[in-house]
Amino acid sequence: MKELLISLDNRRKEPLYEQIYSFIKREIQSGKIPAGEKLPSSRNLARQLAVSRSTVDLAYDQLSSEGYLESIPCKGYYAGDISALYQLDSFSQAAEPVREASKPQYLCDFDVNGIADEGFPVNAWRKLSKEVLAGAEPSLFCLGDPQGEWSLRETVASYLHHARGVSCGPDQIVVGAGNDYLLMLLSVLLGREQPIAMENPTYKSAYRCFRSLGHPVRAVPLDDAGMSPEKLEECGARIAYVMPSHQFPMGMVMPIRRRMQLLSWAADQDGRYLIEDDYDSEFRYKGKPVPALQGYDTHDRVIYLGTFSKSLAPSIRISYMVLPRKLMPFYQRTGRCFSATVSRADQKILELFMREGYFERHLNRMRALYKGRHDFLMRQLRRMQDLCTVSGENAGLHVLLSLKNGRNEREAVELAGEAGIHILGLSEYFIGEMSPEDSHTVLLGYGTLDEEQIEKGCAGLAAAWRK
Repeated sequence: MKELLISLDNRRKEPLYEQIYSFIKREIQSGKIPAGEKLPSSRNLARQLAVSRSTVDLAYDQLSSEGYLESIPCKGYYAGDISALYQLDSFSQAAEPVREASKPQYLCDFDVNGIADEGFPVNAWRKLSKEVLAGAEPSLFCLGDPQGEWSLRETVASYLHHARGVSCGPDQIVVGAGNDYLLMLLSVLLGREQPIAMENPTYKSAYRCFRSLGHPVRAVPLDDAGMSPEKLEECGARIAYVMPSHQFPMGMVMPIRRRMQLLSWAADQDGRYLIEDDYDSEFRYKGKPVPALQGYDTHDRVIYLGTFSKSLAPSIRISYMVLPRKLMPFYQRTGRCFSATVSRADQKILELFMREGYFERHLNRMRALYKGRHDFLMRQLRRMQDLCTVSGENAGLHVLLSLKNGRNEREAVELAGEAGIHILGLSEYFIGEMSPEDSHTVLLGYGTLDEEQIEKGCAGLAAAWRK
């Protein structure tokens, strides 16, 4: 049995189980651990490394799933024969694929899209995955309902009613692999000739999706309350895409009066609809959560979009759409021809995760984690009051900084980059031209950063912008 001399570093962003996994994988690939050699038991290795046994189990499970280890019942773990893996590597190298450029490395990356490294509930998800697969019937691996499994839709409908004030039945919910898929499906239902009104600035991924599907996009400017009803009326579109609970990127929460104005606009003519993207409503730090726009809709005009990308992980790729009842006949005629895009197994795992209380506990944990990071960031930014003002700080996982020392957005981004800090300017999210010279606002995301990184990043920005 080979002794594994693994050096673990708690300061690295890479989780401990991944450090163990990477070390053993390299040892096997290099031949230092030959095929057939026995490895320490997970209990013994955990004791040697002073980590929990579950940490070692995660590493061993991953290595086993990739063929680097072979688990023999009642005997233990043995190094696998990876000759076939090397042949595959050789084939890949011979093909000379075009590789994407590696992501730049920064001292601090204020990413607006990421989640906390420790955010995904690995242990609970792993436990439920084992339960689902252990008791799986053959039908679990067959193609499921195009609309999503009924039991999951029941669970989502219950959650939306209690957490977001959304009024719907499971028959109105469509489950899909990400919002992009749901927007493509929605495009089929509404007709690709339909112009789409979007807030400006807006979520560029949705904008690019609509444009690629052939929809004319009408940019509607924002005022202090959100999308302007007057400008919306003037643009001539019958479909409007809005983010009332937390507008991206501006971070505003749409007040009730403006919500009623948009609902009145939609109800005024047949064929008008509001697409409500409620992408991160779970994270709010001031006041009570504002119910979804759909909950106030008495004329069946709101199409509600929700996702688990922010609350769980982007890679889960499970989103859902609540269709108004008057659109359901169109879906039954033209939408059900598209097969299910989320596996039945993943849907069952998510259903159990929600039904058995894991999701509620997970959200409470993440709210506390993100609020701690939010509050710490705000304390750091108070030291920069001479440089900038803060907005959009009451919800979500990013804030906006508006420079007031004469620097424009372009200068702020370039100086930050020279200091090894990655930030994005507000002009990145505008439809049409907005010169960075005319903008003085940048975005800081903090979901992926711990307090030490936030402190270093803010100190670096302050030093760079005071030059």
